[in-house]
Amino acid sequence: MVSNVKDVEGIKVCAPGSCGAVKKVLISPSEGWEGYVMRVFDIGTGGNTPKHVHDWPHINYVLEGSGTLYLDGANHEITKGSFAYVPGGKEHSFINTGSETLSIICIVPEEGDV
Repeated sequence: MVSNVKDVEGIKVCAPGSCGAVKKVLISPSEGWEGYVMRVFDIGTGGNTPKHVHDWPHINYVLEGSGTLYLDGANHEITKGSFAYVPGGKEHSFINTGSETLSIICIVPEEGDV
């Protein structure tokens, strides 16, 4: 499978507390990657994902933009090239504090793609 993120339809994140975030599922078990899902989140200027907690971990990599990762009570500056491991059970949120879209790869176990 070979594709381009520009060709993937985005789904608006409608969770309470979310603002200006769109999710694109790039690779999942339906493409043959058993057990995991790779998504891209595009968070518009001033937008955020909601503060939330879940049981599964995820791995993140910043493709573009800048912002803040709120993780377990602390704020961490993130920019293009930053990466993070978010353990399960830790409250977290991504906030776009920059002047362009904050684009983040997020890889989760299959049960985490909700």
